Amino acid sequence: MADWLDKLRKECEGAILEEEQFRGERTLFIRKEALLDVCSALRCMGFDFLVDLCGVDTGPNSEPRFYVVYHLRNMVTKDQVRLKVGTADGEKVDSVTGIWPGADWLEREVYDMFGIEFVGHPHLTRLYLPEDFPGHPLRKDYPTEGYDFEE
Repeated sequence: MADWLDKLRKECEGAILEEEQFRGERTLFIRKEALLDVCSALRCMGFDFLVDLCGVDTGPNSEPRFYVVYHLRNMVTKDQVRLKVGTADGEKVDSVTGIWPGADWLEREVYDMFGIEFVGHPHLTRLYLPEDFPGHPLRKDYPTEGYDFEE
């Protein structure tokens, strides 16, 4: 068991909803309200590199509908962890740009493609598509052939 994980459990008691380990990769499902506390604690424990941040749509009839997934790495110990935070359609997730500034464009990409908003993001605008573009193309309920703009 990783020392940092024991420390995280103590520092952020009740924040971890579930833990998974598959093929040596550890995933922690985090309460949305505890995200910033968990991320700050991990940053202090040496997880200084936000490798990736992405969105997942589990489908319109799933609960939670979306996950925001954070891939973190400690560059000294080479430890890695994946955090997953569930959120419903229309709910917002705290921005981690204050902890890892590199999250800026990654959060904008998730916002653009899935419509998940990040509270406290310094400039949350669409990254790839125009601001007036209808919908979010990576949602499972997005029309597979796009919208008909001629109508």
